Amino acid sequence: MGQVLSRWRAFRAAFAARFPALVLSHQVHGTAVQWHETLPEGWLVLDGLDGHATPDRGLLLTVTVADCIPVYLAVPQKGVLALLHAGWRGAANGVLARAVELLKGRGVANSSELVMHCGVGICGTCYEVGSEVAVQFGLPVSPGSVPLDLRAVLARQARELGIEDVSVSPWCSAHDRDRFFSHRASGGRDGRMVAYLGRPKA
Repeated sequence: MGQVLSRWRAFRAAFAARFPALVLSHQVHGTAVQWHETLPEGWLVLDGLDGHATPDRGLLLTVTVADCIPVYLAVPQKGVLALLHAGWRGAANGVLARAVELLKGRGVANSSELVMHCGVGICGTCYEVGSEVAVQFGLPVSPGSVPLDLRAVLARQARELGIEDVSVSPWCSAHDRDRFFSHRASGGRDGRMVAYLGRPKA
């Protein structure tokens, strides 16, 4: 725990000049996405969130990943940003739709104004799941495991939600472990990577 906190402090120090406020959360593989506005300087540590959104400059949104997909959302015309943590549970239960609903509800965007990027995560070749997971994504159920491409799932969900501008990272956290951390490829030994998104203060 001490090593984790020291790394977060170093991370915070590296960005503090341009981002006086930073938000992070204990993630629960859920669908809760929170709107953040006019936060005080320092870091805000929350519990039970898998997504953050803000219109503010100087606020750095963060999630941690090590195979799950960091999903970056932006409304370029309005300067609004959102960052999501999407594992299979979040993807199956609609964390992306929840974020889009939040942005629409705040009146800051319609779907066609959104830009989305799926960041570094485990690829479909490296990520195999059992039938109890496969069935939630409409995949064929077999006695063994089946491949699940979470980024392809999220990209399809984005299109169904009306998001037209979607990009996907080519990197895999598992078979590119010389660059990234992978929970699955390391047997749970790897740490976590930080995905972050923000607009520096003016």
